[in-house]
Amino acid sequence: MNHLPILPVVIPLFAAALALLVEHRRFGIAPQRVVGWASLAAQLAVAVLLARQAATGQVLVYLLGDWPARLGIALMVDRLSALMLLVGLLLAAACLLHACAGWDRRAPHFHAFFQLQLMGLNGAFLTGDIFNLFVFFEVLLIASYGLMLSGGRGERMRAGLHYVSFNIAASTLFLIALGLLYGLLGSLNMAELAVRVAQVPDGQRALVQAAAGLLLVVFCAKAALLPLQLWLVETYTHAPAAVAALFAVMTKVGLYAVLRVGTLSFGGAGPLDGFAWPALLYLGAATLVFAALGVLAARRLRVLASYLVLGSAATLFVAFALARPGTIGAGLYYLVHSSFAAAALFLLADLVRRRRGRAGDRKDVIAAMPAPTLPALLYLVVAVSLAGLPPLSGFIGKLVLLQAVPEGPRTFWVWLLVLGTSFMMLVGLVRAGTRLFWRTEPWPDATPERLAEYVPAEALPHAPNRALETAATLLLVGYGVAMVLAAAPLLAYTRAAAVQLQTPLDYVEQVRAHLPATREH
Repeated sequence: MNHLPILPVVIPLFAAALALLVEHRRFGIAPQRVVGWASLAAQLAVAVLLARQAATGQVLVYLLGDWPARLGIALMVDRLSALMLLVGLLLAAACLLHACAGWDRRAPHFHAFFQLQLMGLNGAFLTGDIFNLFVFFEVLLIASYGLMLSGGRGERMRAGLHYVSFNIAASTLFLIALGLLYGLLGSLNMAELAVRVAQVPDGQRALVQAAAGLLLVVFCAKAALLPLQLWLVETYTHAPAAVAALFAVMTKVGLYAVLRVGTLSFGGAGPLDGFAWPALLYLGAATLVFAALGVLAARRLRVLASYLVLGSAATLFVAFALARPGTIGAGLYYLVHSSFAAAALFLLADLVRRRRGRAGDRKDVIAAMPAPTLPALLYLVVAVSLAGLPPLSGFIGKLVLLQAVPEGPRTFWVWLLVLGTSFMMLVGLVRAGTRLFWRTEPWPDATPERLAEYVPAEALPHAPNRALETAATLLLVGYGVAMVLAAAPLLAYTRAAAVQLQTPLDYVEQVRAHLPATREH
């Protein structure tokens, strides 16, 4: 049996326990960092191997304990889950590098929480069972609570408590939906559900649709779709930079769940095929307009980055709701781009905040910045990519998406929507760059007295390693450049993943060949 699918869950679990074991004042922070990097390197190696196997079109199936699928835990790897796994781990590498610049010293249990967060993310992408999707959601959410609140106070604590309350309510709704589905259909395995939903009798169709609707509400809440988006901006704005950058993939988990469950469990030739896509299309469009207005109105670079994360999720809802292989494939490419670019902007905002001192990352305050050349250049690259201008990955993603939009008056508005909101975001990014990097005053003499006026008080006890912070930002920018250079094979992969999603019967047949509904033990 191929044991690779279980390793992305087991490795960070044991690494979290080991990080706690070596977490002692006399050991310092170095052993925890060694554990974190060793674990992440092993996970990346496994993710690459899984992606290579999934690229052949094979669906890898792993049964924990060899229990039948309707009773036990099943992990499944196809092109989509392998892609999401690799993207999450590449993003985690840059976030861990930034945290090792000094923030991990200030956050108790950071490395343990970080590994548990990876465990939850990896498991959510790999699970083939909706109940275990809930379990892994809870693992990553509990770890995110620790990362968000660790070492924080004031505004961060307030935003963190709102974030916790919102997700507890969503998790309660998730359990209710799971209970309904299991009571009606007798299974929560995604492949098994695809068969049972297609055979649901007319008398139960409304109840199954209601349960599916509750699941959809939960997933859309995780992905911050209007009107469930209010938690995102405050949370991302007040989270530590490395944590906010890692959270850039959190909304994508909700989108992944919508795409996976919507196309697999409820996307077969059954009575619920495509029942929610029209509503998601229009809600995604409304969310995109809301996000573009937020970018224009943002007074801080971190707030602007948060609205850009919201805008990227909305764009993906539009792409996925069109429900065509071309739009879904383009959306998956854009998902990868937006995760890296938005994370880079969060890290860059932290660099700007530290350099501008008490002015922070506020664009409505004119203040000096020492050595602004490199941050300005990085901002230019990231802004061009996020605005969708050529020749970077944002332009490629939006261009391929617009080319895949079906022709006709009913969908022509998608062109206007994407181009119009892109222009609004471009204006917001240009205004922020102008006020942060151009309209500045000369930097004062670096005397201790004058320097104290600009250095934030929270940065004084533990001066960060700016070289590592800059390297982490450069790494994310490098990912975006690599996406441009490898655009053709990456787009071919994402389109193949979309075709695989759009043919759920092939997926179900491959899975059910390994997962008999009954088995003697």
